[in-house]
Amino acid sequence: MTNWMIVTSRDNYATTKALGFTVQGVKSRHRRKAERMAPGDRVCWYLTGVQSFAATATLTSAFFEGHDPIWVSEKTGDPYPWRFRIEKDHAVTPGGVGDQGRWVTAASLLPALGFVKKWPAAHWRLAFQGNLHELGAEDFATIEQAIIAAEREGLG
Repeated sequence: MTNWMIVTSRDNYATTKALGFTVQGVKSRHRRKAERMAPGDRVCWYLTGVQSFAATATLTSAFFEGHDPIWVSEKTGDPYPWRFRIEKDHAVTPGGVGDQGRWVTAASLLPALGFVKKWPAAHWRLAFQGNLHELGAEDFATIEQAIIAAEREGLG
């Protein structure tokens, strides 16, 4: 099992959420990574702009190719052609404008995330450049536990 982090905009995350967390696509330059993704792998979403984590899911299919416009790359027009079926595990519930109230800020997890330590502390945001990253089990567990805590807080 491999853990993945999808770095995306709030709008593209909202699209995945509106689809009931049933399918996700990644940019065309990530074909080799998509080929490695398999049922049982886990994904989490990091939202650019708000610099926060919002949800986790499990892959239920291998990748497949699709070109219908679902997600939007404002910079390149990339159709996110490498897609896979997913099933939501945990997602932060609405707690503020556009769900932002309960999202888990990356800054709150920095001391516990090993992959971020590859960069100088002042430049931690570099760890979140690009659309798709493989994460170690400990980092993924840290992110997921924080999402679960925020999810429970939203139920109260």
